[in-house]
Amino acid sequence: MQDTENTNEWVNWIEEVVDKEYFKFYEYKQFNNIQYIGTGGFGKVYRANYKNSGKLFALKSFLNLNNITVKEIVRELKIQREVDFHDKIIRCYRMTKLESEDYNNYWVVMEYADGGSLRNYLKKNFKKLTWDDKYSMAYQLSCAILCLHNEGIVHLCNNTIKLADFGLPKRIGASNFQSKLFGMVPYVDPKSFSGQSNNNNQSTQLYLLNENSDIYSVGVLLWEISSGQPPFYVEGEQYEIGLALEISQGLRETVVPNTPEEYVKIYTKCWDGEPDNRPKIYQVVDWLNAIITKSDVIIENQQISNERELNEASISNNDSVLQVELSQLIQNFDKINIKEIDPMIILSKQKNFLIEDFNIIIDVINDFIIKLNNKGLEWKAEKQKTIEYFNNHNLDSQEIYNWLLDNQNSLNPIFILGYFNYYGIVTSEDNEKAFNLFINASEKNHILAQYFVGECYFYGNGTIKNEKLAYKYYKKVANKNLSSGQLNIGCCYDYGMGIKKDLKEAFYWYEKAANNGNITAMYNLGLNYKDEKGVKKDYDKAFELFKQSAKGGYLGGIMMLGYCYNKGIGTKIDKQKAFEFYQNAANLGHNGAQNNLAIMFQLGDGIAKDIDKAIYWYKKSAEQGYELANNNLIKLQNSLF
Repeated sequence: MQDTENTNEWVNWIEEVVDKEYFKFYEYKQFNNIQYIGTGGFGKVYRANYKNSGKLFALKSFLNLNNITVKEIVRELKIQREVDFHDKIIRCYRMTKLESEDYNNYWVVMEYADGGSLRNYLKKNFKKLTWDDKYSMAYQLSCAILCLHNEGIVHLCNNTIKLADFGLPKRIGASNFQSKLFGMVPYVDPKSFSGQSNNNNQSTQLYLLNENSDIYSVGVLLWEISSGQPPFYVEGEQYEIGLALEISQGLRETVVPNTPEEYVKIYTKCWDGEPDNRPKIYQVVDWLNAIITKSDVIIENQQISNERELNEASISNNDSVLQVELSQLIQNFDKINIKEIDPMIILSKQKNFLIEDFNIIIDVINDFIIKLNNKGLEWKAEKQKTIEYFNNHNLDSQEIYNWLLDNQNSLNPIFILGYFNYYGIVTSEDNEKAFNLFINASEKNHILAQYFVGECYFYGNGTIKNEKLAYKYYKKVANKNLSSGQLNIGCCYDYGMGIKKDLKEAFYWYEKAANNGNITAMYNLGLNYKDEKGVKKDYDKAFELFKQSAKGGYLGGIMMLGYCYNKGIGTKIDKQKAFEFYQNAANLGHNGAQNNLAIMFQLGDGIAKDIDKAIYWYKKSAEQGYELANNNLIKLQNSLF
């Protein structure tokens, strides 16, 4: 009798999901060519065609269900709808039921990912992978976990990676979890092996997996990407309880030779034995992004002021907490989807995009903007790079804009539409509309949107100028380790904008941003060391920071590198190098470098004296509003008569 009541109760839960349209219903008889492909944590998985279409779906059955299990499954199905917008998470489309009176035959209809498992992919292709490929895989994995944690949910584990099977052992029951535990020993938080004491009866309870547990598993997976093989793998042998005990006592895999030190630091921080010492997932994403950014250094064609600037950009991804279980990620590790080709390369060759394709495109564009912003590009260069990205990938920006207008149901499309209006891409600049869109997305914790709300308040774009509110939004993203926010917080403290002036605080935030790869922050930090602002004067450090900034393509860094060679700051005086760096930055439009180049021509300082060229460069600089150049030009012209 009790079993019947339980059965009826969980059936009602499933039917409630359908009734409330969390998931629509497919008639089972409409599926054909059904083929068994594997067994998951709760039942068998099949591949099938729907009707006469060529589209494949995955059909997932459930075995040994009870009331508690189904309630949790229904809960996770609802949660899955909240993260459905992310292209790195397997989509759950509908439900179906066998033509039978047996209510136990409910199945879930999911996206079919046929790209192969991560493990098999590494096995077949590892020798061909570059470190850029490995960084990309690690970054995508981390971004997918970040998406989940951003939506307030805990899960784990998919060249494009997709997550599937939102695991439930933490809530479904310890016995079910324990029976499977040793099949995934290397990936599970070692805290779960030791358990913890119950204060009431001194019995031992299993450690409840949480966000920190996800981070541990991410660390192990990052190591696996670096090595190409499973951790502690021995051909033909299974993991034993002894390994679990050793891991709980501190055993970890050894570093693979020639693994970049920065990458090693990331995964070793993740698999720290103490959960509270592990980083947050957004920090892992930021660190990986910084590595990727540093590996793709190009001198940018920018035009910037000689003054310190607030960086017009940021990084993104959502911040929050996620609860879908790590154990199922590991258990279904061999089902993780791998796409060997950049989806933008494939999609850009199609003439007609599907809605799903557009969602992928928008997510990729958002990631690209993150990369630009995190590097610290000046806003004109960022806009130009974005337009070039569309052109290089044969993307019709007008078509994308039109799609955005009709699809404002998730965060990235809301932000990107605001971004188009803010920079006048396709449409005319509309700062008020952009501000409203940024506010909308920022309230749902879209970090890029939060950053741009700060920009709007700082410059009075689309709203009333309010430096205090700008500081508030900059601080919000700076505390999430976003380099652009950190840079701008430093500028606020440097000049007393929205907050009391504090040079030591300015130095602190510049240093954090510079350590995260922000080339503008490197320039500002170099000035602090040169001018003894908030820190003891150190010409050597100033020179090195200017050199790093210049290497990243920041015009201020290039100009100051010329200044250091001209004055002997942190290096020997070298007039030829000074001239070359000044000329480089001047040709790219830096007004301070143009003024300094004019001085060298006027005085014949290390180069042949040339008054005509001096006048030319003074004028170029003055035309950009550089007052010192205008004064120098007037003095020079007066001296000629």
